[in-house]
Amino acid sequence: MEKNEDQQQQQQEEEQVVNPWEVSAKDGGKIDYDKLIDKFGCQRLDQSFVDRVQRLTSRPPHVFLRRGVFFAHRDFNEILDAYERGEKFYLYTGRGPSSEALHLGHLIPFMFTKYLQDAFKVPLVIQLTDDEKCMWKNLSVEESQRLARENAKDIIACGFDISKTFIFSDFDYVGGAFYKNMVKVAKCVTYNKVVGIFGFTGEDHIGKVSFPPVQAVPSFPSSFPHLFSGKDDLRCLIPCAIDQDPYFRMTRDVAPRIGYHKPALIESLFFPALQGETGKMSASDPNSAIYVTDSAKDIKYKVNKHAFSGGQESIEKHRRCGANLEVDIPVKYLNFFLEDDAELEHIKKEYGAGRMLTGEVKKRLIEVLTELVERHRRARAAVTDEMVDAFMAVRTLPNMFD
Repeated sequence: MEKNEDQQQQQQEEEQVVNPWEVSAKDGGKIDYDKLIDKFGCQRLDQSFVDRVQRLTSRPPHVFLRRGVFFAHRDFNEILDAYERGEKFYLYTGRGPSSEALHLGHLIPFMFTKYLQDAFKVPLVIQLTDDEKCMWKNLSVEESQRLARENAKDIIACGFDISKTFIFSDFDYVGGAFYKNMVKVAKCVTYNKVVGIFGFTGEDHIGKVSFPPVQAVPSFPSSFPHLFSGKDDLRCLIPCAIDQDPYFRMTRDVAPRIGYHKPALIESLFFPALQGETGKMSASDPNSAIYVTDSAKDIKYKVNKHAFSGGQESIEKHRRCGANLEVDIPVKYLNFFLEDDAELEHIKKEYGAGRMLTGEVKKRLIEVLTELVERHRRARAAVTDEMVDAFMAVRTLPNMFD
């Protein structure tokens, strides 16, 4: 009996791969998020959390929260309990700078983190893992550093509050108290354990094996003595996509052993590729994603030509059967980016019943995405090198909890 269960588990694991470097479902299918939650051991984020966040922050919950884009968590309830008692926390998120331009999937954690920063009025640290990308993507040190600064401009363009935000790149910042915490973490994690969590093989160079502590320790306030000196008890909340979970499973396992709180996580679904829900979008295929550098013309072309439709092959059949909303990418994208709940429901109802055609849904999506990308492009154009230096300067943030 047990053997059968083991075989089933193995089969499930062969069906889909989700880790920080690869996301794929079996036979190009959809990611099964329920199986992922079971495998990773996190919890579903239900409506009670959405209601509680609204009550505690006195502002409407973000569209990503109320529509289940951020769908899983670890100990988010403990963060909210502490906040309700009047205790503060800090946010930590990051970006691996492997490409010049970000696509919409990259923006999702930052858009949501900005909402959390504004709603809870808390400080934020953003890690740019230029060292990781140098090791995984075969980029030179200098190119990784250049991309980190370019990506920082896109991150700043999301509207973060400079009086509450510290952005750092690993090549520049790692050392001192941060490095001491890395060594403490490294001593607690055996080679077998790290192979079990991340799937490293004998062919991987030792840089990869030694990297996980670098992403772990921003979860600990003492890694930032210029910000949190004497606040070793401060809790940390990490908004991220669920493929980053393995790093923080490791971190949460180690934290109590070295005298820190386990970091809490709030985790998102993957933003699907234009061609359909086969995991994450690929930076290597420009037609699989909408980039923040795309022109209005690019967006129109990509949505019309490449966005997978759940509409029927003929108008007659579509009017009769309606669209398959389960596989329709334009509807899924609107679910992320169309603010108006009533309009979204109307589109789903009419399109699902066949009264609305694919072309009409795509037209609305093109409007929504063009406005979003245009707004981002204007904001990014206003970000100067001096602003990047200011966000990345090691400095105190005296008003970070105001």
